[in-house]
Amino acid sequence: MALQPQSQPFEIERDEADELTEESQRQRRGHFARAFSRLIRKKIAVVAMALIAVVWLAGIFAAPLSTFVTGYEYTAQDYTAFREPPSLEHWAGTDRAGRDVFTRLLWGIQNTVILTFVGMFSGGLVIGISLGLVSGYFGGKVDEFIMRVGEIFASFPGILLVIIIAATLRPRILESVRWIEDNTFLDGLVRSGVVDYVVISVALVSFGWIGMARLVRGQILYLKETQYVESARAIGVSTPRILFQHLLPNAISPIVVSVSMGMGSMVGTEIVLSWLGLGIQPPRPSLGVMLLEGGSISVLRVMPWLLLAPGVIAWSMVLSWNLLGDALNDVLNPRTR
Repeated sequence: MALQPQSQPFEIERDEADELTEESQRQRRGHFARAFSRLIRKKIAVVAMALIAVVWLAGIFAAPLSTFVTGYEYTAQDYTAFREPPSLEHWAGTDRAGRDVFTRLLWGIQNTVILTFVGMFSGGLVIGISLGLVSGYFGGKVDEFIMRVGEIFASFPGILLVIIIAATLRPRILESVRWIEDNTFLDGLVRSGVVDYVVISVALVSFGWIGMARLVRGQILYLKETQYVESARAIGVSTPRILFQHLLPNAISPIVVSVSMGMGSMVGTEIVLSWLGLGIQPPRPSLGVMLLEGGSISVLRVMPWLLLAPGVIAWSMVLSWNLLGDALNDVLNPRTR
């Protein structure tokens, strides 16, 4: 009787080869690809990202949504629907002037999205990362000067510094914009709200770079002593290439976590500025102004929906960014993998 060939060793070798192939593919995947695959396994992170995407898209497309969905402009008044509760016609109700709250909410979200993005991109990323790279890499007097300037800014409470900057800059910027309108063909700049955008952006940028610069400096102080950076210097690699191709990519993980958490604080700061009357000015809607108008006890007793809609959106954005930051910290931190 002929013996049957045994295929078990071949199957074992095939399984081992498959495992080696999967392992090599896993190693070829980039750091952020692996981090993203771990991130999407966290349900809280997925929910936070989905909520941020929905809110931001609603703010970005506020104009078409208010035109084709609600059918109202943010200044339009419905004289037959003063102080109306939420209904099919007015999804979030109307305010004391008969304006659609949902439409004004969309435009308020757009203002928050624009200002926080500009503040974080220009202050936290461009200025903060650049100063952190220069300070950590060159050290010496350059490092001392940048850090002492940062300590001067950090000695003031953040929100107080923002309020001072916003209050002192507004009259001067408003005067400059009016001069431009009077002496050029440009008209309607003040009415468009550009003064408010400039004032709040400068205020947010002024203190938004300090924490990022300190974080990047700390990472660079460690990374510049590693062997691959010393090798790059030895073969004559230029300083900009060392900074942006060798050091910055290896410090990107804590930067991503800091940006995600910083977005939540910037959203809150923009809302507080508008709430104090230093942010977006009427008639352009703002989440801070809407919270101020609906936050009194007399209004809450009669029209609670005026506070409910902007309050839920503001709370959701701040919470979502913080939850996403915590999830990114778990994913990108090698000690918690």
